[in-house]
Amino acid sequence: MNELREPKFAEEGGSDYEVYIRTDELLALQPEPDTWKHRDELLFTVVHQSSELWLKLAVAEIDHALIKISQEKIQAACRYLVRARDCIHYTTSQLPMLEKMTPWDYQHVRTALGHGSGFDSPGFRKLRISLKNLVESVRGALAGANLTLEELYLSVEENEALYALAELLVDLDEELMIWRSVHVKVIERTIGGTVSGTQGTPVEVVRNLRDRSIMDELWEVRVDLTGRADRELASDE
Repeated sequence: MNELREPKFAEEGGSDYEVYIRTDELLALQPEPDTWKHRDELLFTVVHQSSELWLKLAVAEIDHALIKISQEKIQAACRYLVRARDCIHYTTSQLPMLEKMTPWDYQHVRTALGHGSGFDSPGFRKLRISLKNLVESVRGALAGANLTLEELYLSVEENEALYALAELLVDLDEELMIWRSVHVKVIERTIGGTVSGTQGTPVEVVRNLRDRSIMDELWEVRVDLTGRADRELASDE
């Protein structure tokens, strides 16, 4: 059993965990105390760097789901989209840490940012591209099954996999809306709701993006179903 305690990568220095996870490199990416303009730079950096990692994973899972959809392996695609959904959820769940800074302390951190902005996030930029591709892929899957969204939602038992796929897009959309809503509240608690961010973007602009959808028809079909129910089911009463 002793050999199980011996590192496989001893020649590289450190434990196998440190070598594989590359902890030395990872932990060197945060500002050191002697470079801080304010000690909360570490808090701010850790939250945003970990967000980028979760978003990187979300993009990888969506892109793999796209491959599965192209292979008509819808259930497999759903499994990877569940992961992507959870990645966005974890990105949101850590945002309240930023509220643990006082508004004045954040103003000190803000000076270290220069003109850096969340709009520059490579993770969210790549996520938007992957989600756009996902929406087109789902539309293609529906067309391939010769189904409209309303027909799909009226025939769930016959089309369980496609329905699960459509609902996962709703899940992803909802998680993004929640992220935006929480993000706006963090902004309002730190710099206020009637000012502009580091790149001059008014908070009001960010606030207006909260309910933007990746696939409007997924929400509109609910309205269509309600209208259909009002016409058809009311007559049964």
